[in-house]
Parts: sequence; C-alpha cells; structure tokens
Amino acid sequence: MPTSARTKARREAVRLRMTTIGIIGAGFIGSQVARAAITAGYDVVISNSRGPETLSDLVAELGPKATAATSKEAGAAGDFVVVTVPLKAYEAVPVEELAGKIVIDTNNYYFERDGHIAALDEGKDTVSEMLQRHLPTSRVAKGFNHIKADDITTDGKPAGTPDRRALATSSDFDDASALVEKLYDEIGFDTVNVGPLKDSWRVERDQPAYVIAQTKQELIDNLAKATR
Repeated sequence: MPTSARTKARREAVRLRMTTIGIIGAGFIGSQVARAAITAGYDVVISNSRGPETLSDLVAELGPKATAATSKEAGAAGDFVVVTVPLKAYEAVPVEELAGKIVIDTNNYYFERDGHIAALDEGKDTVSEMLQRHLPTSRVAKGFNHIKADDITTDGKPAGTPDRRALATSSDFDDASALVEKLYDEIGFDTVNVGPLKDSWRVERDQPAYVIAQTKQELIDNLAKATR
C-alpha cells in the first residue's frame, strides 16, 4: 500500500474509533471547538470550573449532541479530550480520567493572567510540555492555540480550496498529531506539523504565526521566522 494510502487509512481508523470529544473549559475557544465539532458530526461533553448547571444555555444552543458535565466526567467520557483552560489552572486538569487518551492543548502563556513562569520567560520550557508532564499517561498535542475563537467556525473551507487557512499542531506522538490533523480537516483547515512539543513555542504568542490567517505555505514560512 502506498504511503499516502496508509496514512489515509490510519487517519480514518482513528476517526472511526473516536466519536465523542470531552472538552475541559467552556470559554471562547472551548465553546467554538464544540460548535465546529458538532457540525462535523461529533458528540461533545463539555465542562467548566463552575459546574454543569452553569452551561445549560450553551448546551441548549449546541443541541442534542452536547452534554454538560464536570471536568472529570468530560475527561472520562471523551474518546479524546480538548483542554482549554487558563495556564494558571492547568494543574487542576484531571489526570486519571485522561489516562491513555489523546489530549489537545489550546493554551498560551499570558504572564498578565498567569503570573510569571521563569522557565517560560527564559525559553526553557513550553506550555504544552508542562501539560504533558502533568498528564504523563496521556498523549498531548498542541491545537487551536493560534486562531481567534470566532474564526474556528467561520474560516473553514473545503479541502483543496487554494487559499484554505492552515493551523499548526505539535506533539511527541504521531497518532496525536494525526488526530488533530483529521479534526482540522473535518472543520475546514489545512495542517502544518511543527514537530515535537519542545518546538511548539514557534506558534505561540508574539511569534509570526500567531493569530493571523495564513495558508499552509505562509504558515510554514512564518514558523521558520520564529525566534525565541
């Protein structure tokens, strides 16, 4: 089987096994990922830090494919999980419920919100590596961190569109990167794989690729321009 055919088959196998997304964090990014995922055919179980009863309006809007839950319940229910909480709260993300699962990390470091973290200020660590250490039995992939929330549901275009927007992912695990790529494609975006989590800083705050609309080649070029 040619490499491209094997890759396509592997991605489809991943997709068939994973139909429910647990979302931990129901803010701007989390709610928009939920909307896009439901449009793509997924079920979502979504949570926030205040309790499922505070998500009744959002769940009513999302419809029958959405359920509100606690963070632990959302983590346990998801075939894979999107973590989209402020960095300062990442240690509250449940560990046991996410064991063995792919976890998409949308986070960015804002010292104004999170307080100064020396290892990040000094370029010795990355946000997603921190989450990976917190979730040692999960497989973390970066995703949705360099796009404005509203663009998640408005900028997607069919595959093959010449000016299709591209988003980046990064992971230490091939299947985690493949899942993000599959999800991006389903909701209308091309993908550029940055490489391992240690290189995920290239698509974070204040870098050329951060929060701008760009094609796949433009994203590749902007990643190359990144300086730490």
